Amino acid sequence: MTDNHDVMTAFMTAFMTLHGGLPRQGPGSDATTRHLLSLAGPLPPRPRVLDLGCGPGRVSLLLAAEIGAEVTAVDLYAPFLAELRSAAEARGLSGSIRTVEGDMGELPFPDGSFDLVWAESSAYSIGFDTALSKWRRLVAPGGALVVTECEWTSDQPSLAARAFWDRNYPAMRGLSENTAAALAAGYDVLGVYAQPESDWDEYYVPLGARADATDPATPGMEQALAFTREEISMRAEHGTEYGYTGYVLRPADRLS
Repeated sequence: MTDNHDVMTAFMTAFMTLHGGLPRQGPGSDATTRHLLSLAGPLPPRPRVLDLGCGPGRVSLLLAAEIGAEVTAVDLYAPFLAELRSAAEARGLSGSIRTVEGDMGELPFPDGSFDLVWAESSAYSIGFDTALSKWRRLVAPGGALVVTECEWTSDQPSLAARAFWDRNYPAMRGLSENTAAALAAGYDVLGVYAQPESDWDEYYVPLGARADATDPATPGMEQALAFTREEISMRAEHGTEYGYTGYVLRPADRLS
Protein backbone atom coordinates (compact mmCIF):
# COMPACT_ATOMS: atom_id res chain seq x y z
CA MET A 1 0.00 0.00 0.00
CA THR A 2 2.85 2.35 0.82
CA ASP A 3 4.43 1.64 -2.56
CA ASN A 4 1.18 2.47 -4.37
CA HIS A 5 0.86 5.65 -2.33
CA ASP A 6 4.42 6.66 -3.20
CA VAL A 7 3.82 5.97 -6.88
CA MET A 8 0.65 8.05 -6.89
CA THR A 9 2.33 10.88 -4.99
CA ALA A 10 5.20 10.91 -7.49
CA PHE A 11 2.73 10.92 -10.39
CA MET A 12 0.70 13.81 -8.96
CA THR A 13 3.82 15.84 -8.17
CA ALA A 14 5.13 15.28 -11.69
CA PHE A 15 1.73 16.09 -13.20
CA MET A 16 1.47 19.38 -11.32
CA THR A 17 5.08 20.25 -12.15
CA LEU A 18 4.31 19.63 -15.82
CA HIS A 19 1.51 22.23 -15.59
CA GLY A 20 3.46 24.80 -13.58
CA GLY A 21 4.13 28.12 -15.29
CA LEU A 22 1.73 27.41 -18.17
CA PRO A 23 -0.91 29.96 -19.21
CA ARG A 24 -3.72 27.55 -18.28
CA GLN A 25 -4.27 24.35 -16.35
CA GLY A 26 -7.58 23.53 -18.09
CA PRO A 27 -9.56 24.53 -21.19
CA GLY A 28 -10.47 28.21 -21.12
CA SER A 29 -9.72 31.72 -22.30
CA ASP A 30 -9.99 35.28 -21.08
CA ALA A 31 -12.83 35.75 -23.57
CA THR A 32 -14.76 32.87 -22.01
CA THR A 33 -14.16 34.23 -18.51
CA ARG A 34 -15.49 37.63 -19.57
CA HIS A 35 -18.51 36.08 -21.28
CA LEU A 36 -19.43 34.00 -18.23
CA LEU A 37 -19.02 37.10 -16.09
CA SER A 38 -21.45 38.99 -18.33
CA LEU A 39 -24.08 36.30 -17.72
CA ALA A 40 -23.83 36.66 -13.94
CA GLY A 41 -25.66 39.98 -13.91
CA PRO A 42 -24.91 43.14 -11.92
CA LEU A 43 -22.38 42.92 -9.11
CA PRO A 44 -21.39 45.35 -6.32
CA PRO A 45 -18.68 47.92 -7.15
CA ARG A 46 -16.01 45.81 -5.40
CA PRO A 47 -17.38 42.27 -5.50
CA ARG A 48 -16.17 39.57 -3.17
CA VAL A 49 -15.02 36.65 -5.34
CA LEU A 50 -14.07 33.12 -4.35
CA ASP A 51 -11.91 31.43 -7.01
CA LEU A 52 -11.89 27.68 -6.31
CA GLY A 53 -9.15 25.50 -7.74
CA CYS A 54 -7.52 28.73 -8.83
CA GLY A 55 -4.20 27.26 -9.98
CA PRO A 56 -1.75 30.09 -10.72
CA GLY A 57 -4.71 32.47 -10.79
CA ARG A 58 -5.44 33.47 -14.37
CA VAL A 59 -9.09 34.13 -13.46
CA SER A 60 -8.23 35.74 -10.11
CA LEU A 61 -5.91 38.23 -11.78
CA LEU A 62 -8.44 39.07 -14.50
CA LEU A 63 -11.31 39.65 -12.08
CA ALA A 64 -9.18 41.72 -9.71
CA ALA A 65 -7.86 43.88 -12.54
CA GLU A 66 -11.02 44.30 -14.62
CA ILE A 67 -13.88 44.51 -12.11
CA GLY A 68 -11.98 45.53 -8.98
CA ALA A 69 -12.81 42.27 -7.23
CA GLU A 70 -11.57 41.31 -3.79
CA VAL A 71 -10.50 37.75 -4.57
CA THR A 72 -10.00 34.82 -2.25
CA ALA A 73 -8.10 32.22 -4.28
CA VAL A 74 -8.14 28.61 -3.06
CA ASP A 75 -5.97 25.72 -4.23
CA LEU A 76 -4.39 22.63 -2.69
CA TYR A 77 -1.09 23.05 -4.54
CA ALA A 78 1.14 25.57 -2.79
CA PRO A 79 3.47 26.25 -5.76
CA PHE A 80 0.49 27.47 -7.83
CA LEU A 81 -0.46 29.88 -5.05
CA ALA A 82 3.13 31.14 -4.94
CA GLU A 83 2.93 31.78 -8.69
CA LEU A 84 -0.27 33.73 -8.16
CA ARG A 85 1.18 35.87 -5.37
CA SER A 86 4.19 36.72 -7.52
CA ALA A 87 2.00 37.63 -10.48
CA ALA A 88 -0.31 39.72 -8.30
CA GLU A 89 2.64 41.63 -6.87
CA ALA A 90 4.07 42.26 -10.34
CA ARG A 91 0.74 43.69 -11.49
CA GLY A 92 0.08 45.77 -8.41
CA LEU A 93 -2.80 43.55 -7.32
CA SER A 94 -1.44 42.10 -4.08
CA GLY A 95 -3.97 44.07 -2.05
CA SER A 96 -6.85 42.57 -4.03
CA ILE A 97 -5.95 38.86 -3.93
CA ARG A 98 -5.66 36.61 -0.88
CA THR A 99 -4.46 33.05 -1.35
CA VAL A 100 -5.67 30.11 0.75
CA GLU A 101 -4.13 26.65 0.61
CA GLY A 102 -7.02 24.30 1.19
CA ASP A 103 -9.58 21.77 -0.01
CA MET A 104 -12.39 23.21 -2.13
CA GLY A 105 -14.66 20.51 -0.73
CA GLU A 106 -14.15 21.65 2.88
CA LEU A 107 -14.29 25.44 2.98
CA PRO A 108 -14.18 27.45 6.23
CA PHE A 109 -15.99 30.56 5.00
CA PRO A 110 -19.30 31.73 6.52
CA ASP A 111 -22.56 31.49 4.60
CA GLY A 112 -23.17 34.29 2.11
CA SER A 113 -19.52 35.40 2.10
CA PHE A 114 -19.14 35.95 -1.66
CA ASP A 115 -20.90 37.81 -4.43
CA LEU A 116 -19.35 35.48 -6.96
CA VAL A 117 -18.15 31.90 -6.49
CA TRP A 118 -16.03 30.85 -9.46
CA ALA A 119 -14.65 27.45 -10.50
CA GLU A 120 -13.15 26.97 -13.96
CA SER A 121 -12.00 23.42 -14.81
CA SER A 122 -11.90 22.40 -11.16
CA ALA A 123 -15.31 21.16 -9.95
CA TYR A 124 -14.64 17.68 -11.38
CA SER A 125 -12.18 17.06 -8.52
CA ILE A 126 -15.08 16.79 -6.07
CA GLY A 127 -17.86 16.15 -8.61
CA PHE A 128 -20.43 18.50 -10.09
CA ASP A 129 -23.24 17.53 -7.70
CA THR A 130 -21.03 17.84 -4.63
CA ALA A 131 -19.81 21.23 -5.82
CA LEU A 132 -23.37 22.49 -6.30
CA SER A 133 -24.33 21.29 -2.85
CA LYS A 134 -21.31 22.49 -0.89
CA TRP A 135 -20.83 25.86 -2.59
CA ARG A 136 -24.44 27.05 -2.64
CA ARG A 137 -24.38 28.35 0.93
CA LEU A 138 -21.40 30.61 0.15
CA VAL A 139 -23.25 32.74 -2.42
CA ALA A 140 -24.54 36.08 -1.08
CA PRO A 141 -28.05 37.35 -1.98
CA GLY A 142 -28.02 38.47 -5.60
CA GLY A 143 -24.75 36.66 -6.22
CA ALA A 144 -23.89 33.82 -8.58
CA LEU A 145 -21.97 30.58 -8.92
CA VAL A 146 -19.98 30.18 -12.14
CA VAL A 147 -18.69 26.68 -12.79
CA THR A 148 -17.37 24.95 -15.90
CA GLU A 149 -17.89 21.23 -16.34
CA CYS A 150 -16.63 18.63 -18.79
CA GLU A 151 -19.61 16.83 -20.30
CA TRP A 152 -20.71 14.60 -23.14
CA THR A 153 -21.81 16.38 -26.30
CA SER A 154 -22.72 13.13 -28.08
CA ASP A 155 -25.62 10.86 -27.19
CA GLN A 156 -23.54 7.90 -28.30
CA PRO A 157 -19.87 8.47 -27.51
CA SER A 158 -17.37 6.06 -29.00
CA LEU A 159 -16.05 3.14 -27.00
CA ALA A 160 -12.61 4.76 -26.88
CA ALA A 161 -13.90 8.05 -25.51
CA ARG A 162 -16.19 6.30 -23.05
CA ALA A 163 -13.35 4.08 -21.80
CA PHE A 164 -11.03 7.06 -21.30
CA TRP A 165 -13.55 9.11 -19.33
CA ASP A 166 -14.86 6.13 -17.38
CA ARG A 167 -11.31 5.77 -16.06
CA ASN A 168 -10.80 9.45 -15.35
CA TYR A 169 -14.21 11.01 -14.68
CA PRO A 170 -16.91 8.31 -14.52
CA ALA A 171 -19.49 10.83 -13.25
CA MET A 172 -19.39 12.79 -16.52
CA ARG A 173 -22.86 13.54 -17.94
CA GLY A 174 -24.51 15.65 -20.62
CA LEU A 175 -26.03 19.14 -20.74
CA SER A 176 -29.60 18.11 -19.95
CA GLU A 177 -28.55 16.02 -16.95
CA ASN A 178 -26.29 18.72 -15.53
CA THR A 179 -28.93 21.41 -16.03
CA ALA A 180 -31.48 19.21 -14.25
CA ALA A 181 -28.99 18.64 -11.43
CA ALA A 182 -28.51 22.40 -11.00
CA LEU A 183 -32.26 22.98 -10.84
CA ALA A 184 -32.70 20.10 -8.38
CA ALA A 185 -29.95 21.58 -6.19
CA GLY A 186 -31.97 24.78 -5.85
CA TYR A 187 -30.43 27.05 -8.47
CA ASP A 188 -31.85 29.20 -11.22
CA VAL A 189 -29.85 28.85 -14.43
CA LEU A 190 -28.83 32.34 -15.57
CA GLY A 191 -26.86 31.14 -18.57
CA VAL A 192 -25.11 28.19 -20.20
CA TYR A 193 -22.14 28.50 -22.55
CA ALA A 194 -20.45 25.78 -24.60
CA GLN A 195 -16.77 26.63 -24.62
CA PRO A 196 -15.25 26.87 -28.12
CA GLU A 197 -12.55 24.59 -29.45
CA SER A 198 -10.07 27.44 -29.19
CA ASP A 199 -10.36 27.16 -25.38
CA TRP A 200 -8.90 23.67 -25.64
CA ASP A 201 -6.09 24.92 -27.87
CA GLU A 202 -5.15 27.55 -25.28
CA TYR A 203 -4.63 24.68 -22.83
CA TYR A 204 -3.26 21.86 -24.94
CA VAL A 205 -0.88 23.66 -27.30
CA PRO A 206 1.40 24.99 -24.51
CA LEU A 207 0.97 21.77 -22.53
CA GLY A 208 1.98 19.64 -25.52
CA ALA A 209 5.06 21.79 -26.10
CA ARG A 210 5.98 21.48 -22.43
CA ALA A 211 5.55 17.69 -22.58
CA ASP A 212 7.83 17.46 -25.61
CA ALA A 213 10.54 19.44 -23.80
CA THR A 214 10.32 17.63 -20.45
CA ASP A 215 12.84 15.04 -19.24
CA PRO A 216 10.93 11.87 -18.29
CA ALA A 217 13.60 10.78 -15.79
CA THR A 218 12.06 12.64 -12.83
CA PRO A 219 10.10 10.27 -10.55
CA GLY A 220 6.55 9.94 -11.80
CA MET A 221 7.18 12.04 -14.90
CA GLU A 222 7.13 9.20 -17.43
CA GLN A 223 3.63 8.30 -16.27
CA ALA A 224 2.52 11.94 -16.21
CA LEU A 225 3.78 12.45 -19.75
CA ALA A 226 2.04 9.30 -20.98
CA PHE A 227 -1.26 10.40 -19.45
CA THR A 228 -0.92 13.92 -20.85
CA ARG A 229 -0.22 12.68 -24.36
CA GLU A 230 -3.13 10.24 -24.18
CA GLU A 231 -5.43 13.06 -23.09
CA ILE A 232 -4.31 15.34 -25.92
CA SER A 233 -4.66 12.53 -28.47
CA MET A 234 -8.12 11.70 -27.16
CA ARG A 235 -9.22 15.28 -27.73
CA ALA A 236 -7.77 15.33 -31.25
CA GLU A 237 -9.54 12.10 -32.21
CA HIS A 238 -12.82 12.38 -30.27
CA GLY A 239 -13.24 16.09 -29.51
CA THR A 240 -16.71 16.23 -31.05
CA GLU A 241 -17.97 13.82 -28.39
CA TYR A 242 -17.28 15.88 -25.27
CA GLY A 243 -16.52 19.43 -24.25
CA TYR A 244 -16.52 21.98 -21.46
CA THR A 245 -19.65 23.97 -20.65
CA GLY A 246 -19.94 26.99 -18.41
CA TYR A 247 -22.91 27.21 -16.04
CA VAL A 248 -23.92 30.50 -14.44
CA LEU A 249 -26.22 29.79 -11.51
CA ARG A 250 -27.99 31.66 -8.74
CA PRO A 251 -29.52 30.11 -5.61
CA ALA A 252 -33.26 30.35 -6.21
CA ASP A 253 -33.98 31.59 -2.70
CA ARG A 254 -31.43 34.42 -2.84
CA LEU A 255 -32.48 36.59 -5.73
CA SER A 256 -31.60 39.89 -4.05
